[in-house]
Amino acid sequence: MPPNTPPDPTADLDPEALARFGRLELLAKLVVEGVVSGLHRSPFKGFSVEFAEHRPYGPGDEIRHIDWRAFGKTDRYYVREYEEETNLKAYLVLDTSGSMAFAGRTISKLEHARRLAASLAYLMIRQRDAVGLVTFDGEVRSMIPARSAPGHFSVLCRAMEQARPGGEAPLHRVLHALAERIRRRGLIVIFSDGLDDLDALCQSLRHLRHRHHEVLFFHILAPEEESFDFAGPVRFQDLEASGRAMRVDPSALRATYLERFQTHCRLLRERLLGMGADYQHAPTTEAPERILLDYLARRTGRSHGVPRS
Repeated sequence: MPPNTPPDPTADLDPEALARFGRLELLAKLVVEGVVSGLHRSPFKGFSVEFAEHRPYGPGDEIRHIDWRAFGKTDRYYVREYEEETNLKAYLVLDTSGSMAFAGRTISKLEHARRLAASLAYLMIRQRDAVGLVTFDGEVRSMIPARSAPGHFSVLCRAMEQARPGGEAPLHRVLHALAERIRRRGLIVIFSDGLDDLDALCQSLRHLRHRHHEVLFFHILAPEEESFDFAGPVRFQDLEASGRAMRVDPSALRATYLERFQTHCRLLRERLLGMGADYQHAPTTEAPERILLDYLARRTGRSHGVPRS
């Protein structure tokens, strides 16, 4: 194990439980039930559903929620959704582009993002909010509709576990497409390193806000990206478009790189907050429970009238 790598919280879990539920599913439950369970009400209230609706029956839904009258008329299975059953519709947008495969002293950015996304999904579903999932690299790879049934959590975890990094990440194009496709007001949670053209990315985020979605951006970063503390010479490889590799002396690039990188991160955060969205720094050196607690504490504080920092 590389130095400073956080311990794996699932390393000592029951093998039978791992086989039954899957590693990601157990990890998320461990994070939420062990740490975040002190939140006695959903921090995501305020997105109230405006009307009840029917939607097609799908994996993870409970049979008892099928509308048999609708089945008799259409010969198709539909599930009733009621206002009191679904407080929120959220979509988790998971960046699976090549750059998310990077792992240095810690787990990869994609694995870190998966653990955060799964933990947040479990928290929301246990509070009867509906959660969907979008994975993408050069294009949208999967889009799972938002549902609140307990069995839906396993569906989301399997999809995240199957996601593999590769390709470029035109995050702004994906978000524009989501803004057009997801008509119903809800929460869009993005897990990405944000390596995209800043102006184009912010325009797509404003598009989501224009559609009255709330937006939360978890900025997934590796420590090497933030410090550029490589001891040279180092071989760098483009993990996305070209795959090209080159050897450089990092000391000659460090000052310029850090200036540009820090400016990009600062402007992304400022523009998100400026449009009424949320930004959460989510480095791979930080345990998922600490990141979620930090964000949820600030969110619940704002709901009680505490000013945003």
